[in-house]
Amino acid sequence: MHAPPTPPAAQLIPPEVLLLAYRSGVFPMADSREDDEIFWVEPRRRAILPLNGFHCSRSLAKVLKKDHYRVTVDADFGAVVAACAQPRPDPEQGESGTWISHTIAASYANLHRHGHAHSVECWDGEELVGGLYGVAFERVFCGESMFSRADNASKVALAWLVALMRKSGFMLLDCQFMTGHLASLGAVEISRDRYQELLARACDEEPHCSLPQAHAALLNSAPYSSPGKLIAQSFTQTS
Repeated sequence: MHAPPTPPAAQLIPPEVLLLAYRSGVFPMADSREDDEIFWVEPRRRAILPLNGFHCSRSLAKVLKKDHYRVTVDADFGAVVAACAQPRPDPEQGESGTWISHTIAASYANLHRHGHAHSVECWDGEELVGGLYGVAFERVFCGESMFSRADNASKVALAWLVALMRKSGFMLLDCQFMTGHLASLGAVEISRDRYQELLARACDEEPHCSLPQAHAALLNSAPYSSPGKLIAQSFTQTS
């Protein structure tokens, strides 16, 4: 199996350009995996997931409490992006496609090396079965994409993300576009102007700690207990 081509450094989106775009409410996309061109998007309607509004169903709470999946942060960022970039059926076009081009994937890998892009992984043994990745700056996390190869894996990854953001003092979880899956988990749609207000407020201060630090602290706080159980209980207490 051949590794995907790595774009020349000149074709990468510089970290400072990416962060400036996200702080302005804009993010990049491409038309296909092989497309070298990118375009910048600012949705008129924006999906966000209020950190105190995550919907943890009873079935999801059971999965969390059992620690069915081992959850890590930044353990394999590249593998998560690669999994998210796999073509998926498009219900409208009737064909597969992805907006995560090689240029975009390499640009986020570079941003990850600079500490501003993170992944949450779900493992079944040594197999990566689900996860998500996104961009972090100040008290904002912009979720880019998620994937699942096992029941509830992406939901578990999102539950952990929300819990870690709350623990870290983050304020805004941007989901970009609304989907039925996100709506079932508590995401809501807001106007572009309202999103800009929340974005500006979340950019006013730094979080208490980074997401990887919050993950380590959570594991250390539950040496004799289930970290998943602590997360499930935290959602019950705020629901």
